[in-house]
Amino acid sequence: MKIGVPTEIKNHEYRVAMTPAGVRELTDLGHEVVVQAGAGEGSAIADADYVAQGARILPDADAVFEAATMIVKVKEPQPVEVARLRPDHLLFTYLHLAPDPQLTKSLVESGATCIAYETVLDRNGRLPLLAPMSEVAGRIATQAGAFILEKPLGGRGVLLGGVPGVAAGKVMVIGGGVVGTNAATVALGMGAEVYIYDRNIDRLRDLEHILNGQASTCFATTLEIEQRLPEVDLVIGAVLVQGAKAPHVITRAQLALMKPGAVLVDVSIDQGGCFETSHPTTHADPTYEVDGITHYCVANMPGAVPITSTYALTNATLPYAVALAEHGPVGAIERIPGLAPGVNVAGGVVTHEAVAAATGFAYTDPLTVLAAASA
Repeated sequence: MKIGVPTEIKNHEYRVAMTPAGVRELTDLGHEVVVQAGAGEGSAIADADYVAQGARILPDADAVFEAATMIVKVKEPQPVEVARLRPDHLLFTYLHLAPDPQLTKSLVESGATCIAYETVLDRNGRLPLLAPMSEVAGRIATQAGAFILEKPLGGRGVLLGGVPGVAAGKVMVIGGGVVGTNAATVALGMGAEVYIYDRNIDRLRDLEHILNGQASTCFATTLEIEQRLPEVDLVIGAVLVQGAKAPHVITRAQLALMKPGAVLVDVSIDQGGCFETSHPTTHADPTYEVDGITHYCVANMPGAVPITSTYALTNATLPYAVALAEHGPVGAIERIPGLAPGVNVAGGVVTHEAVAAATGFAYTDPLTVLAAASA
């Protein structure tokens, strides 16, 4: 198979979807890898590093899309990239389609098979391709929130860890998954007082052990959150419903309960955001204020640390990319069943139930579509 790696073009996105190690794995198996010139520069990977492992460098994205059958990316395709997709293309990337009916429609119309990292499952029902970026995003969320709490950035002027004689700041983390756990870990490391919320009692028990009892674990009800909001300086939203839009856990009316200059960091923004007042921002212009509360809603937080993020992501995606290159979608799914829920769009239809429900499209079973295409 011919695998193409284009340069990411989303605002301030510096990651790349494949490292030289990935090129080596694929070329050793007899596949051809083409990489757009300069695609790895943001992650400190030179074109020569790819060439040394067997890749061919092409001058632009048009050439990459034209030459390749499988396109491997990091972020959802931008309109100019969607226009390059063909029905014979296999697109493997983050998609986050639930809050974006227009992108969903465009991918449906392309006829391409589109597999989303964020809905691939492992044997235990976890999200192995979302997890590494969730780890990065959770850690960034706390350090970004701590920075924005500084007065010149629009925050309250609070140091999360406090100092001797002055109390530490208070952090509320809503969602006890990978993002929330990492956010809480960093907040505790900074010396903050941390409250972590979830609706799964078993998960809260796990968090007691993971966090060594240093954070307060709280059952997430509307009343409990409302009662805590007046106390906290930083709220990190880390809510995830697999493949679906994130629910709103803080409304605009509830902002009035918070201290002026408090900060909201919405890590769920890729899935539509978990605060009613959230809308996507970029690293170029990351914050805005609503009712005296500063919001940080950057839709590609891990893109700020591309050297870390690129290697963390590609370590996870490479085995799946190899399986897809070796066996195609149907054969790869036979070997790795968790790839099936990753198929969000194929053959001109939506093939993920939660995406279909969120975007208003009819749902079609992915295996039925893929089997018909390969027949």
